[in-house]
Amino acid sequence: MEKIHQINVKPNRANEHGIPKTSVISAILSKSGIEGDYNNYRTIKKDQNPDMAVLVYPIETIHELNDEGWPIMPGDMGENFTISGIPHSHFSPNQQYQIGESLIEISFECDPCQNLSVLPYVGKTKINEFIKTLMHRRGWYARVLKEGLIVQNCIIKQI
Repeated sequence: MEKIHQINVKPNRANEHGIPKTSVISAILSKSGIEGDYNNYRTIKKDQNPDMAVLVYPIETIHELNDEGWPIMPGDMGENFTISGIPHSHFSPNQQYQIGESLIEISFECDPCQNLSVLPYVGKTKINEFIKTLMHRRGWYARVLKEGLIVQNCIIKQI
């Protein structure tokens, strides 16, 4: 069954990036993303690009990376929605998904970046290896077509 495994946010804190994010039970999803979530890259460098309102990441990819020796936890990749039941390779641009009261549309695949070096198991020494490992496994950005309440474990349905 396709569902939200975990909802993740990061408050705006001085000198911190948008990762890792921490779990919340529910959240309001608006056109600009999850209320209470801050992402330095999206906010400053991408000028709140609506195509990057949320990041979706499959728990299955986390499990693959764990099996490869990377101790990734939900929220570590900066994703807003850790989902289960939809593999990374099944997403493509313009697909629409109903999540709770809201509707999102996949915009484009996220590329790994140097900011991932803040993760304690990556650091400056393993960042290049980690980026290579994550190519085409970094998650998908989505725009919000319909705002609404999202709760953990709610069903995701492709439209």
